[in-house]
Amino acid sequence: MADIFDVIADATRRDLMQVLLDRHGSAITGSGDISVNEIVEKLGLSQPTVSKHLKVLRDHGLVSVREDGQHRYYSMDADPLETVEDWLIPFLSADVDDSVIDGGSAAVAAWSGADVGGTLGRRIADGSRQARTAIHEATDKLHDASEAVAEKLPDGVRRRLFRDR
Repeated sequence: MADIFDVIADATRRDLMQVLLDRHGSAITGSGDISVNEIVEKLGLSQPTVSKHLKVLRDHGLVSVREDGQHRYYSMDADPLETVEDWLIPFLSADVDDSVIDGGSAAVAAWSGADVGGTLGRRIADGSRQARTAIHEATDKLHDASEAVAEKLPDGVRRRLFRDR
C-alpha cells in the first residue's frame, strides 16, 4: 500500500485536494461537500479519472464520501496530512537563514505545482511555522520560569535538583 507521500506526490491528486480544500474553506457552501461532476467540470478531467484518484484519496483517509442516491459528495479530511507535517517540522525548524527558507518554500511550491500563496502546501507550512514559533516561545517562558523558581530555592535544595547544570 502506498504511503501518504506517494499519494500526494501525484499532481492530479494534489489538484483534487486543492478543489476540496477550496470548497472546504468556502463559507458560501456550508457543508464543504462537492460532487464528482463538479470536480470533473472544475478540473476538466474525465469522470473515471477523477473517481480513480478520489478512491486513492479515500483509501488513505484524505477525503470522506457522502452518498445521496446515485450521487457521491466528497469532502476534505486533512488529519492524515499530520504525518507529512510531522516529517516536515524538523526541516522547517532548522536554524537557517530566512532567505533560504523563503527560497525553499518557493521551490516546494514550484515542484508541487501549487499556486504560491493560497495552496494546501503553503497553509501547512504557515501552520507549521506558527506552531514552531509558539513552541519556541513556550520553551523560552518555561526556561525563564524554571530559572526564577531555582533562584528562590534554598541553596541545598537547588544543588540537589540541579546537579547536572
